[in-house]
Amino acid sequence: MEIMKIGFIGLGTMGAFMAANLQKSQYKLVVNDIRRDSAKKHLEAGAEWADTPKAVAEQCDIVFTSLPGPPDVEKVVFGKDGLLAGAHADMAYFDLSTNSQAMMRRVNAALAEKKAFAFDAPVSGGPKGAETGKLAIWVGGDKAVYEKHKKVLDAIGDQAAYIGPVGSASVAKLVHNMAGYAIQTALAEVFTMGVKAGMEPTALWKAVRQGAQGRSRTFDRLPKHFLADKYSPPDFALKLAHKDVSLAVNLGRELGVPMRLCNLVLEEMNEARNRGWDDLDSRSPMKLQIERAGVTIKCDPAELDAVLAADKAT
Repeated sequence: MEIMKIGFIGLGTMGAFMAANLQKSQYKLVVNDIRRDSAKKHLEAGAEWADTPKAVAEQCDIVFTSLPGPPDVEKVVFGKDGLLAGAHADMAYFDLSTNSQAMMRRVNAALAEKKAFAFDAPVSGGPKGAETGKLAIWVGGDKAVYEKHKKVLDAIGDQAAYIGPVGSASVAKLVHNMAGYAIQTALAEVFTMGVKAGMEPTALWKAVRQGAQGRSRTFDRLPKHFLADKYSPPDFALKLAHKDVSLAVNLGRELGVPMRLCNLVLEEMNEARNRGWDDLDSRSPMKLQIERAGVTIKCDPAELDAVLAADKAT
């Protein structure tokens, strides 16, 4: 039985893990990246190299991209020797990036002229999820074609779900990410208030975890970065988070939706980027509130881990 050949473009932190998991599931890969060195491990594991996105599309019935954002997707799809130039009938293209609804609709329309299919398929779970296969994959596009290829998606993430027409998944991802960054902005404000009122940060965090919001684990992402005052290495870089938030507020602007807090989040990120924090974790703008409040928050990571471990023990 012939092994399905799959194209994968974009072998950064997320893409490298997702492509490797496809290989572990015995799919034959054709890979491409702006840096050939990024494909070294995949090539050693049996993948084929293609010099251009066009060459990837010509050889494969399914193509994935994992790219920084809409400008990169536009270049890979519509650029010289791009995916569109190599697309063929029944080819399915899944963009795993956090993208814009407008871009994915444009890509879908262009591929449809070649009787090919486009899907926005953003993922959620971070690098650890990409490595372990514990990823949500929200998919927008033709449902029948999605169902035909879901087994391939299952090799990348354990929670692949059809959302609706092309562009729907991009919106779902932006809603998810924007909510998270808005919540982190609010958490920075309330925790600095609590510390300035005399609370010791670890004790404050331990206390609020037992309230109604705390029991839904709203606060459990605070220890790794904010409470420990450690933003490098990043789980997800600020410059990438800024792109996601920009896409979300731009969509709101296009639709005429007031998004006051979300625009404030964007301004917090802009200020943090102007501090030179692009490559710190996306939670680094929380440091601005610590500075504004005139407090110090730097907890012992071992004490924070002990609080979390005590929950697991019970």
